[in-house]
Amino acid sequence: MIRSSAVAAPCVGGIEAGGAKFVCAVGTGPHDIRAETCFPTTSPDETVGRAVDFFRAHGVTAVGIASFGPLDLDASSPTAGFITDTPKPGWSRVDIAGAFRRALAVRVVLDTDVNGAALAESRWGAGVARDPLVYFTIGTGIGGGAIVGGRRLHGLIHPEMGHMRIPRDPADAFAGACPFHGDCLEGLAAGPAIRARRGLPGEALAVDDPVWALEARYLALGLVNVVTVLSPRRIVVGGGVMRQPSLLGRVREQVQAILAGYVRAPAVVDTIEEFIVPPALGERAGVLGALALAQERE
Repeated sequence: MIRSSAVAAPCVGGIEAGGAKFVCAVGTGPHDIRAETCFPTTSPDETVGRAVDFFRAHGVTAVGIASFGPLDLDASSPTAGFITDTPKPGWSRVDIAGAFRRALAVRVVLDTDVNGAALAESRWGAGVARDPLVYFTIGTGIGGGAIVGGRRLHGLIHPEMGHMRIPRDPADAFAGACPFHGDCLEGLAAGPAIRARRGLPGEALAVDDPVWALEARYLALGLVNVVTVLSPRRIVVGGGVMRQPSLLGRVREQVQAILAGYVRAPAVVDTIEEFIVPPALGERAGVLGALALAQERE
């Protein structure tokens, strides 16, 4: 699939590099997408090659990559710009940033898909004038990114919010689905955990299935950890699991219940519907985040 429109001014390229598909766009923002293509994530050589051909055909001054991970984002590291030990077959130890830099001879900015989405929402969506901002995606995995002081949050590595440890429900006998930690947040509440508990994907379950109460509790515990550590002014929560109609409302209620009045900020006490929100950019947050990365000067 390729969409394009002829505009002469130079612009940047963005890649939402997902485990299932790559979305590539050329433009400057949500109202200026000049070309776009989407194709399956296959081998690194084939997938990167298709993306390189696309950007060569349209001409870009820089490329941003919002990628699945884990990633090495330490500029002093000999493997800076690499995907590290990922469960995606064939993609461990791939120099994804370097491949595009060498092929296109342009500046390349790499970050996690969730940090990219957080940047896009901060610039154009639900996070405008809401700093610090945290963005969560709840889907096949759970990831979280953050904008603090106008900058994407990095440190020892990038945030791995999906792997925080949370209290288990005493009645929950499920061992967890994370191959590294078992019952971390991702292991208890991502899409594969729902499927493992019920033998069906979340979208096939009834709205009143008891799994949703447990899901809301676990997600709320993760969000409360973030509230107490980063003190964000807004939390954006997206991803396929959140399409369940009642889940967001349940999560909001559980966050208030778990905080138990300790955080007295009006956003939590009085206007929780404006504090924990869906992405304003919807499923476009990832590729738009990649464009925003390409526009940054580090």
